[in-house]
Amino acid sequence: MDNTFDAIVIGSGISGGWAAKELCDKGLKTLVLERGRDVVHNKDYPTANLHTWELKHRGALTEKFRKDNPLITKAAGFGEDNKHFFIEDKDHPYVQEKPFDWIRGYQVGGKSIIWGRATQRWSKYEFTAPERQGYGMNWPIGYDDVAPWYSHVEKFMGVCGTRDGIEAMPDGEFLPPFQFNCVEQHMSDKIKEHFPDRHMVHARWAHITEPQEIHIQQGRGQCQARNMCMRGCPFGGYFSSISSTLPWAEKTGNMTIRPFSVVHSILYDEETSKATGVRVIDANTKEVTDFKARIIFLNASALNSTLIMLNSKSNRFPNGLGNDHDLLGRYVAFHNYRGWASGEVEGFEDKYYYGRNPTEPIIANFRNLGERDTDFVGGYTIFSGAWRDRGVHFKQPAIGAAYKLSQTEPGGWHVYMYMQGETIPKAENHVRLSATEKDQWGIPLLVTSVGYDDNDEKMLQDFLSQSMLMMEKAGVKNIETNDSKQAPGLDIHEMGGARMGTEPANSMLNKWNQVHQCKNVFVTDGACMTSTGNQSPSILYMALTARAANYAAEEFKKGNL
Repeated sequence: MDNTFDAIVIGSGISGGWAAKELCDKGLKTLVLERGRDVVHNKDYPTANLHTWELKHRGALTEKFRKDNPLITKAAGFGEDNKHFFIEDKDHPYVQEKPFDWIRGYQVGGKSIIWGRATQRWSKYEFTAPERQGYGMNWPIGYDDVAPWYSHVEKFMGVCGTRDGIEAMPDGEFLPPFQFNCVEQHMSDKIKEHFPDRHMVHARWAHITEPQEIHIQQGRGQCQARNMCMRGCPFGGYFSSISSTLPWAEKTGNMTIRPFSVVHSILYDEETSKATGVRVIDANTKEVTDFKARIIFLNASALNSTLIMLNSKSNRFPNGLGNDHDLLGRYVAFHNYRGWASGEVEGFEDKYYYGRNPTEPIIANFRNLGERDTDFVGGYTIFSGAWRDRGVHFKQPAIGAAYKLSQTEPGGWHVYMYMQGETIPKAENHVRLSATEKDQWGIPLLVTSVGYDDNDEKMLQDFLSQSMLMMEKAGVKNIETNDSKQAPGLDIHEMGGARMGTEPANSMLNKWNQVHQCKNVFVTDGACMTSTGNQSPSILYMALTARAANYAAEEFKKGNL
């Protein structure tokens, strides 16, 4: 392989795929590095079309597998049908100074194969709330800077939803939504009746409900409402980098993808004050190879990108690339998912729904928008939904023909709500390199030191009380609320470590996601986040990546990089 390229993209997941697509579209010869195995759309979805009874353990995990993998088996949606898209604990250790569940999937496509697919836009408030409400630093950009790039990625990826005119969750370029079932519509109506400032709306989700020409060009089709997305979708009905952006980049003839490539560090030239390339260790042979490029995009996921930067040491940067002010690895944050509520709804027994809806309704954030109105800062999205039990109540022993017949009837209706809460980025919430422990490739292990605070507890209690109140007003019975007390990280929305800002003294990156002190390195995954907002972050990573990649390509052609 020729070791010199115009650009190198580290990581092939949601943001790495977008970096590859945009750079290749602009004519740059681009190398994509992935530490895991190769996965090809459709070809490598071994369980995509299997019935539950065709799986060896009917979808369940063996006791031995759970015992060997106490961390990864906590992940949402993890099961026998998709465990091949996740790591195993023993293969990728790290050091937990405080409890932190780091969920990872190492393969071409990364976690884009197994993500949750919610795609709410940030509003204008999230970019300014930290400074306005006194809990952090404003972003160097605002909603208007990102809005055109939201539209750019939405049209290409396919996002279903409705244009609701909600200030807290701006409208996008939407395909038709999955409709509410009857109880969800009832819930939405009752919430609106009793709380005029709260909106339970159709999901904004990365699913193609009505293919457009751009999706047909990608070879993708309509979502079939199977809700088996995390096995890999043979229809390309939901967005992943291996069904969309990476094949598109490959068709340009400008992309080279190299799996089994563990990135050791970014190489830095002190004479030019630029990065010259990337040092790679072959995952299997452990052979070391240096690849050269004029532009480097770091998209290895928030904590891995931060790890790579920390390990990119030189005489100029003895504490990690661009780390003049001890900011690298700090201000790590996440989303608070600890709060749940559920209950039962009487009636509606003459109605049902079609298919397995892969989306959920969303209650847009209603806390601390313009001004602070609670005893905590930040806000929270609520995901919600309604479903029916299987089977009617059966008094006799659960055996025999009569019992089997009873299970063919739908049961009662149930509703649920769970929170996705903003957390405060703090300097003490950090990751760093271990001084003593290394992985099998000789790279220092990452130490995680990230925890909750009093603000998280207050927000959680507000969600628990407000979700119960909304359910009561909607006539829900037997309401239960719960604090899962799960560790940070299990939300799989880790953010920060190399945040954006206005200058090197307060941040690692500028408004174009460039490392302040090394302008040809761009970081556009979760590591770049200045604050967390309350919305699901993946679509913001995509928009920021597309924006930065187009800027980088322009600067490259001008000879500035």
